[in-house]
Amino acid sequence: MREELLRIIEKNSRIDLKELAVILGVEEIDVVNEMAAMESEGIICGYHTLIDWEKTSIEKVSALIEVRVTPQRGQGFDRIAERIYKYPEVNAVYLISGGFDLLITLEGKSLKEVSAFVSDKLAPLESVLSTATHFILKKYKDHGTVLARQYEDLREKVSP
Repeated sequence: MREELLRIIEKNSRIDLKELAVILGVEEIDVVNEMAAMESEGIICGYHTLIDWEKTSIEKVSALIEVRVTPQRGQGFDRIAERIYKYPEVNAVYLISGGFDLLITLEGKSLKEVSAFVSDKLAPLESVLSTATHFILKKYKDHGTVLARQYEDLREKVSP
């Protein structure tokens, strides 16, 4: 039940608990208890709302920052990752494979604000060797949800 429950609430955390119990074939109290257990175990870490900011009047810029760092003896990448994720602008920090070590996602009010974060706060950190900033220009799909508007083909069909 746990695995299926996680799959369902990952896609829709607002699903009604009664409906969830029916889908899983268990009692509602079992769902409530299982979710409480997973929250206390740190398996369920939070509940989020996905917002398409382009459809609001709020100006927001998102960026992906690749960072190469020197790992610290005995602590690897953990200490520098912690320093970075403590900044309020930072949404996520991932240890990645490839040419860079960390991938950071962050948001700001403007390109200038994000660039200033990288040059003033991130790049000067002692372990940081280099950064590469990629601004997100448009989101087509995020967290499994399609954000891009589907265009209907309005051309007239011609038959032979």
